[in-house]
Parts: sequence; C-alpha cells; structure tokens
Amino acid sequence: MGTIVNIFILGVIVWFLYQRFFPKKGINNITATELKAELNNKGNKQFIDVRTPNEYRGNHIKDFKNIPLSELGKRAQELSKDKEVVVICQSGMRSSNASKALKKLGFKEVTNVKGGMSSWRE
Repeated sequence: MGTIVNIFILGVIVWFLYQRFFPKKGINNITATELKAELNNKGNKQFIDVRTPNEYRGNHIKDFKNIPLSELGKRAQELSKDKEVVVICQSGMRSSNASKALKKLGFKEVTNVKGGMSSWRE
C-alpha cells in the first residue's frame, strides 16, 4: 500500500513540474532578439505587456499595450482572438502564465517572449 501511495505522489509531482515548466501546446516562445523581427513585421499581431502599470511606465516597448496579468481575465475582450498575441513581462514568468490563460480563453496564436524586458536591448 505504501508503494502505491509513493508512486501516486511521485506522479503528482512530475505532473505539476511538467505543467509548470513546459510550454502549453500552441504557445510559441521567442527571444527578445526574435521579437525585434516581429516588431518590424507587425502584420496580424497584437502586443501586450502584462507587468504592473508602474513597471510599464518605467520602461516599455512602444508597440506594447499594458494589460496587467491581474486584469487579463477581465480585459481579454480588448484583444482579437483572430490575431496573434505576443506577450511580454519582466522575466518571462508572468507572460508564460498569461499565455496559458489566453489559450484557455480561446486565443489561437499566442507567443511568449522568453526572458522578458530583462533581456530586451533597444
């Protein structure tokens, strides 16, 4: 009986780690360098910055709209589900969470900027 419980607990831990650290199906990941090319070819894309308003005011990329992660669920209707959404934050963690949330809300094309603003150099 103890072995079954241990295997179950191990399975739950592995599942949690997989969910936490591996990208959700359908979420693209790009680097800050790749983002520069995306900004030159805006096309059918919308850009959101999920940091707090204070972080955004301190430094942001011109084409990004500020929708803090805490408000994303309420403000997702401001975005078109027919356009790709490119998401950035400070380090890439909040934008990863935002990307997963957008996929759950039915957005088809979602791209997360790995490393976030910390890796951005103009």
